[in-house]
Amino acid sequence: MDNNNQEKSGFTYTYSAQDQTELKRIRNKYTAPTETEDKMTRLRRLDASVTQTAQITALVCGIIGALILGFGMSLIMTELAEILGLNGDMATITGIITGVFGGVLASLAYPIYNVIVRAKRKKLAPEILRLTDELMK
Repeated sequence: MDNNNQEKSGFTYTYSAQDQTELKRIRNKYTAPTETEDKMTRLRRLDASVTQTAQITALVCGIIGALILGFGMSLIMTELAEILGLNGDMATITGIITGVFGGVLASLAYPIYNVIVRAKRKKLAPEILRLTDELMK
């Protein structure tokens, strides 16, 4: 009878308070709705999004400009122009035009960054100011 009673009740183990807290934290990652975002977390995410888009765009613009500049230099300084079927003077002119275009594109990376950051700040300013006002109260 005792043995039967033990089988029904089974073995139970109680975790410590620290383990319980960790279990609840892990469980909340998977059960808590994602839309109830902490205000401070939302503020940090919004602030980071202002520069992230601008950084990515400026990097892409700068890298593409540098590659085009390098291609123009290669047309002038190497035998790439002959491979492409351009004669001496035509290769030089094409290389200079291509290089200048690439240089201008690469040099526009920073101004493009500034324009995007200003536009994103203007767009997100009301929400960020509202959140900071709520958090400072």
